Amino acid sequence: MRMPIIATRRSILATGVASLPAPALAQPAWPAGRPIEVIVGFAPGGGTDVMVRALTQFLGAELPGSNFVVVNRPGAGGETAYVALQTARPDGYTLGTINTPGYLSLGVQRRVRYDRAQIRLIARLVDDPSAFVVHRDSPYRSLRDLVEAAKRRPGTISVGSSGIGTDDHLGLTLLEAASGAEFIHVPFAGAGPSRNAALGRQIDVAGLNLGEIGMLGQENPMLRALAGMGERRWELMPDVPTFREEGYDVLMSSERGIGAPRGIPDEVASRLEDAIAKVIAAPEWAERVRQLELAMAFLRGAEWEAQLPAQLERYQRIWERTPWQ
Repeated sequence: MRMPIIATRRSILATGVASLPAPALAQPAWPAGRPIEVIVGFAPGGGTDVMVRALTQFLGAELPGSNFVVVNRPGAGGETAYVALQTARPDGYTLGTINTPGYLSLGVQRRVRYDRAQIRLIARLVDDPSAFVVHRDSPYRSLRDLVEAAKRRPGTISVGSSGIGTDDHLGLTLLEAASGAEFIHVPFAGAGPSRNAALGRQIDVAGLNLGEIGMLGQENPMLRALAGMGERRWELMPDVPTFREEGYDVLMSSERGIGAPRGIPDEVASRLEDAIAKVIAAPEWAERVRQLELAMAFLRGAEWEAQLPAQLERYQRIWERTPWQ
C-alpha cells in the first residue's frame, strides 16, 4: 500500500523540479564579434567619411571582437542618417556620425524627422574650420578678390556646399550679410562631390573645411584655399588667412563625432568613449591625423552635449537675421 504513495511523492518531486525556471543563458559581452554599423550622413570622400573610416580601423585594436561597417546614407543635409540612427535598436551595434552645425541648424530652418533627445553623443573628434576653396587656376587670388567680383556681378559666382544648413552654407550666408555680395549657392550631398565639382571647375568656389581640401604635402595642389573661418589660422595651414583677417567677421566650423541611439547601455557607451580616447592618444593615430589633415578636438560625449545649447542659440540668431533658406 505504501508503494503508490512513494511513487506519487517521486512524481510530485519530479514535477516540481521540471517546473523550476531554467537558468538564463548568459549573453555574450558587447561587441561579441557582431558587426557594428556606423552611419555616415554624407557621400563618401568627405571629411566625415574619411574621419570615421580611419577611426574604425584603430578602434578594432581597443575593442576585441569588434567589426565595424561604415554605411553612407546621404540626404537632407544629414537628416536621413539621423533618423536611421534614432530609430535603430539601442544595443551598441548601430552608431552614427554627428555633424554640427547641421545636426542643430536643420531644426532651426524647418521641421525635422529626428529628435536630438533620442540621440546620445559619444565623443567629438574634430573641430574643422570652414573655408572657401578655388581651383588653382582660378582668377580669384584672395577672398577680397572674390567678394569684389561678386559685388560687380551679383548672382554670377557659384559656391558649392555640403548641403543646406551645413557649416559651409551658413558661412556663405554670413559672408553675404557681412559683405553685401551675392553668390549662387549650389548644395551637394557632401564635401566629396563639392570638392570634385571644384576640381572639374563646374563651380567657382567650394565651401570645404580646411581638413577636407587635401593640399598638404603637395608641391602644386589642384585646389587653393582663399581663407578659413576659424578664430585663428590653422597650424597645419599657416599661410591661409582667416576671414577676419580679410575684413569679414565670419566664424564657422564643422564639428564631427560619434553618436548612438539614446538608450544605448551606459557601460557600452563608456567603453566606446574610453576606446576612442585611447585611440587618439596613440602615436600611430597622430601620424594618421597628419596624413588625413584632421583638425582634432576631442571631447567626451557629455562635454560635447553641454556645449550644444549655446551653439543652437547662435544658429537661431543667425536665422533670425539672415535666413539661409
